[in-house]
Amino acid sequence: MASTNVTGQCPGPMKATSNGAFQNESPLDFALPLIILQIVLVVVFTRLLAYFLKPLKQPRVIAEIIGGILLGPSALGRSKAYLDTIFPKKSLTVLDTLANIGLLFFLFLVGLELDFAAIKKTGKKSLLIAIAGISLPFIVGVGTSFVLSATISKGVDQLPFIVFMGVALSITAFPVLARILAELKLLTTDIGRMAMSAAGVNDVAAWILLALAIALSGDGTSPLVSVWVLLCGTGFVIFAVVAIKPLLAYMARRCPEGEPVKELYVCVTLTVVLAASFVTDTIGIHALFGAFVVGIVAPKEGPFCRILTEKIEDLVSGLLLPLYFAASGLKTDVTTIRGAQSWGLLVLVILTTCFGKIVGTVGSSMLCKVPFREAVTLGFLMNTKGLVELIVLNIGKDRKVLNDQAFAILVLMALFTTFITTPIVMLIYKPARKGAPYKHRTIQRKDHDSELRILACFHSTRNIPTLINLIESSRGTGKKGRLCVYAMHLMELSERSSAIAMVHKARNNGLPIWNKIERSMDQMVIAFEAYQHLRAVAVRPMTAISGLSSIHEDICTSAHQKRVAMILLPFHKHQRMDGAMESIGHGFHEVNQRVLQRAPCSVGILVDRGLGGTSQVVASEVAYKVVIPFFGGLDDREALAYGMKMVEHPGITLTVYKFVAARGTLKRFEKSEHDEKEKKEKETDEEFVRELMNDPRGNESLAYEERVVESKDDIIATLKSMSKCNLFVVGRNAAVASLVKSTDCPELGPVGRLLSSSEFSTTASVLVVQGYDPAADTRPLVEEDAEYDQSSRDISDLTA
Repeated sequence: MASTNVTGQCPGPMKATSNGAFQNESPLDFALPLIILQIVLVVVFTRLLAYFLKPLKQPRVIAEIIGGILLGPSALGRSKAYLDTIFPKKSLTVLDTLANIGLLFFLFLVGLELDFAAIKKTGKKSLLIAIAGISLPFIVGVGTSFVLSATISKGVDQLPFIVFMGVALSITAFPVLARILAELKLLTTDIGRMAMSAAGVNDVAAWILLALAIALSGDGTSPLVSVWVLLCGTGFVIFAVVAIKPLLAYMARRCPEGEPVKELYVCVTLTVVLAASFVTDTIGIHALFGAFVVGIVAPKEGPFCRILTEKIEDLVSGLLLPLYFAASGLKTDVTTIRGAQSWGLLVLVILTTCFGKIVGTVGSSMLCKVPFREAVTLGFLMNTKGLVELIVLNIGKDRKVLNDQAFAILVLMALFTTFITTPIVMLIYKPARKGAPYKHRTIQRKDHDSELRILACFHSTRNIPTLINLIESSRGTGKKGRLCVYAMHLMELSERSSAIAMVHKARNNGLPIWNKIERSMDQMVIAFEAYQHLRAVAVRPMTAISGLSSIHEDICTSAHQKRVAMILLPFHKHQRMDGAMESIGHGFHEVNQRVLQRAPCSVGILVDRGLGGTSQVVASEVAYKVVIPFFGGLDDREALAYGMKMVEHPGITLTVYKFVAARGTLKRFEKSEHDEKEKKEKETDEEFVRELMNDPRGNESLAYEERVVESKDDIIATLKSMSKCNLFVVGRNAAVASLVKSTDCPELGPVGRLLSSSEFSTTASVLVVQGYDPAADTRPLVEEDAEYDQSSRDISDLTA
């Protein structure tokens, strides 16, 4: 009978796989199908929450923490049947193990992202702000620990409890902060750089303090145990620098740019991560420290780091890491916070952590002469918590340093402080103001010798050759400085871990991101820098890092700040080998449409069919035939003005075909001739064409011809007869009826849709131009006001 009781109390381990429902076996009684169900439930639930929280600009970690809590005993877990079915106690070991394996590799990625070289460059004043932002909340956390140990945590080992509380209250989440700054368009501003610099220092300090806390929380009765743990941990870090770092550097050197990384090298690296985790777990720190240290010592330059990240981040961040939040949620029981004392302690912990972080950061910032508004903003940004906070709390709970009630209070504190960051920063920090107008917003202008500024955007290396060849064709023959190009690399900020690595590399450069000190390793930027050295063109490399839903704001804001006359955008489709057009994503399609609606200047969308081939063409070899079909209207006039700029180049021949309606086929002439607006528009077109025909820039490279057309078929036939050219430049809203049935690309207009279709041509590139119309300009133009300019200069001094 006693044996039966023991068996009842200690059920045997779960078998891995079942024989199926037809064999009368429930798959939920076996480890593999149960963990599959748990993963699917956790991922679907947290992604749905993230979708609903997206309008609030909350980072995904908030949804994952809330999702974990809701799946646990605080909400759904209040149903015993649900817990026993989906998350039975016998399955939690498998869940925790898988979650911690995901956590190990995620911490390896975090280590890859932390660049000590960048942290070393942090200015002395930035370092002071970071240290003050850690020290005061740590001290406040120590004081709070005495209050908790006297109330809800009686009998706890005081020293490790003090350190755990100090660490929990002083942490700033580096990856979460980066996403919040990106959402708020502050990532590449001065205040964003300050926050990221301080968060990088904070991250390193937090890991050192956490290692100390873990060492102190061992079960050993002798104090010497903690000393041995710290000494062995230090020895492991030295071993990683002396032995593991050269091994990883050797493999990285054998992976040149443009060649695939050997599968053996990836396998060796991942095995080293696991082996290092085993060593640190054996020492008694925690397995995640081994993975983190390997990530830190791994080389950051070259393709090796990037490809490692790409190979593991989606599986780890998308599937395994949410399990860690679910496992944390199953340990969090909010119902343990009951009564006035418990809720009072929750309020106390929230107030003390906010007080410590904000006052510490604001005080040190004010000493460094940061304006008050920026200092307060910095304080709230530094109050962001995230995954590292949960790791600290989970380790503390596993080591019996935190009981259920203290754990729940600290989890809610982390959730609350992170949740309020975005709305409060949006409320108190509004640097944007209505911008002052500037003169040259179009290619059309009286002074042809004034500087022409173009913002040229690109997604990938595929866009660059044609873009550079178009710029080369637009530079004319004038003196240096007449053409200034801002080359903006559009980088999508996704939820992938590598997006934060990308942010980390770019964050020192501002908006636009300038490569002032170090030569950029970005191959796309190098192409533009090389072109600049060869030509009389000023090229300024820039980077926009945002989600596709808001990257148009970066484009339009930069265009206004840099006072450009035209924004060049790549078409969202590229041409395949068979000539068909293939979309690179609906998101980029919408980006182009939003820019057209809100641009503070003219816009050109470039349909790339290999202008000049797949490589940059030298100036002496430029020999392009450019055709402009002219129907009339503002956009056609701007397209013609751009063509006249191109014809200054000795390698360009320009042919302008003006279409004249014979019997009212064209849209303009379907209206009454008595329509004053139409008559005025027609007169403007004729005057504009007359002026350009007398323009001395045209000389022998310009040909002009009028074509009388009677029907839509006439127009199409005439355009097809011109298809042997290299480039069409057309107005978006040309004064002509639709020429094709398709309406899937309204941003190209009636003529642009025809010219960009595969049936029309597979060799002629198309530039669709929308002229800037001041009468239709209702956008809020963004530019810092004088007060903010001074604030920015003050903050800039801190990173000098």
